[in-house]
Amino acid sequence: MASGKPENGSETTTAGKTQPPVRLNTANLKSTYCNVCNATSTREEVVLNFGINQNWDLQQRDLEIELHHRIILSPFAAKRLQELITKLIQEHENRHGELR
Repeated sequence: MASGKPENGSETTTAGKTQPPVRLNTANLKSTYCNVCNATSTREEVVLNFGINQNWDLQQRDLEIELHHRIILSPFAAKRLQELITKLIQEHENRHGELR
């Protein structure tokens, strides 16, 4: 995947119509670890902020989170993302047990 070569997705059928396969170009893909996510929304967009909490001292009064990425989605794309994540978590819990 990190080779920069396009990946081929499988053909899908929607209501009897065959859609062409989707090619995912990973040439400029960057991976980043994040352990914090924050979300806000307006009527027109959903904003997801991702970052890292490196505060390990629980007695600390103020926490500072380094935000690294902001993803802005339409509400329709956010709804599709919600459905995708819900399905992914259900599959994970079926394999590895319930998350608590």
